[in-house]
Amino acid sequence: MILLGTSGYSFDDWVGPFYPPGLRKGAFLDFYARYYPTVEVNSTYYRIPHPSVLYQMERKTPENFVFVVKLNGEMTHKLSRDPALYDQFHAILRPLTDAGKFGGVLAQFPWGFKDAPENRDFIAFLRDRFPEMPAFVEFRHVSWLNDEALDLLRRLDLGYVSVDEPRLPGLLPPIVHRTADTGYVRFHGRNAKDWWGGNDKLRYDYLYNENELGEWLQNIRDLEAHTTKTFVFFNNCHAGRAIQGARMLERMLELDLGGPREAQGSLL
Repeated sequence: MILLGTSGYSFDDWVGPFYPPGLRKGAFLDFYARYYPTVEVNSTYYRIPHPSVLYQMERKTPENFVFVVKLNGEMTHKLSRDPALYDQFHAILRPLTDAGKFGGVLAQFPWGFKDAPENRDFIAFLRDRFPEMPAFVEFRHVSWLNDEALDLLRRLDLGYVSVDEPRLPGLLPPIVHRTADTGYVRFHGRNAKDWWGGNDKLRYDYLYNENELGEWLQNIRDLEAHTTKTFVFFNNCHAGRAIQGARMLERMLELDLGGPREAQGSLL
């Protein structure tokens, strides 16, 4: 089973390309969930909201919808071990777990988080803070691409996040590994020019073409064949490019995600 979606949904510049003009922002998720079965909640990286926010998000989605929630930056970028921080984060997951819509947590580490004993120890610490729940780890530094690190993920039952990103020295290549029962792929775009110096909007400003996505078809199918499910998310969200990529890949994989494809948005 392939669950295809985007990294976030609440973007003003998706009005017109995807959301109908005049649609109020509070209805974005309702509309998105008509077309896609899953979404990454990325806002939790910047701030941990009140649990009621996740409760309201859950209420706007159908019963088979799945959320993956990104860990807060204090955890993945500042390596905090503050128990109160983790208690607060667990509280926001409860509305999703209670509804059966929780797909796991995503730990996206920065490029500076390199393979080292102290960082492996922190990964084990994270697993202890989120026991017995699906959890996925995305590395940005190529030093993690070794057998020992992958074996660590397998022992801890942590999913390896395969990434498509610019082919730059030090970044991870587009390689797929299965380290848990769930596969995970994220498309960040290939904007090499703005990757290091640009802000998040510029860094992920990239529109995939069919040839580029075609490079991933066999890898995604291989993951699907050897996992219970595989998440595929597009993170190149600027100006609706994530929706364009998701629609293109949906056609190429011959997925049937449902939803009224004749509706308003020009990217449908």
